[in-house]
Amino acid sequence: MHCQPQYKGQVYIWLKNKQTCLLCDELTDTSHPLCTPCESELPWLGDHCQMCALPLPMAGLTCGQCQKKPPAFEQVVTPFTYGFPIDSLITRFKHNAKWPFGRLLAELLSQSLQHRFDEDLIRPDALVPVPLANKRLRERGYNQAAMIAHWLSDSLNIPCDERLLLRIQDTTAQQDLDAKARKHNLQRAFALAPDALIKGRHLALVDDVLTTGATAENLAHLLMKAGAQRVDVYCLARTPKPGELT
Repeated sequence: MHCQPQYKGQVYIWLKNKQTCLLCDELTDTSHPLCTPCESELPWLGDHCQMCALPLPMAGLTCGQCQKKPPAFEQVVTPFTYGFPIDSLITRFKHNAKWPFGRLLAELLSQSLQHRFDEDLIRPDALVPVPLANKRLRERGYNQAAMIAHWLSDSLNIPCDERLLLRIQDTTAQQDLDAKARKHNLQRAFALAPDALIKGRHLALVDDVLTTGATAENLAHLLMKAGAQRVDVYCLARTPKPGELT
């Protein structure tokens, strides 16, 4: 049963005139539905870990966890910390099918990635969305990570391959668990598709939020073990350490 929605067309009509901000409902002066004042107030990611993007007090540092045990992925690229109103927009997109919010955030992520590509970030061979278990896909009706990946693919002209990875085991929702439980929860949850072409490819995992990094680490390890040259992670937001939420 194929529950993924057909979203090849635009979810939001991107008009160049009379565009309304999705946050304050005022007319915007930009090409997307977000006015300049609201955009400037978003929780943009500042100084962060060079590997996992954990917010840090200074630039150019690597967090203690990544120093102790370097992750299987090369680096995480994300424009935001998981704080208001980004957290609300992601929740409404993910759980309430408010697709315009997801489309807007994907556009902002796309702009951030293009800026990084223009500087020094190496473009991947393909975007790979984090897979959703069949049961959860049937219940929700769509995989938000796949939608983000396809929007990025259209904007950045990078192929999206959502058939490389499989979620073979339904698990407890990650947001309900602590870091140790998250890692244990994902054991044997994912697998490679039988015909997956991995060897020598630079792949970028795509998801909505990176919290402990357990899912990204599990999938990156799986891809690297299968011969991937490099794995990056692209997501809408990165959570700070517990107690540091803004």
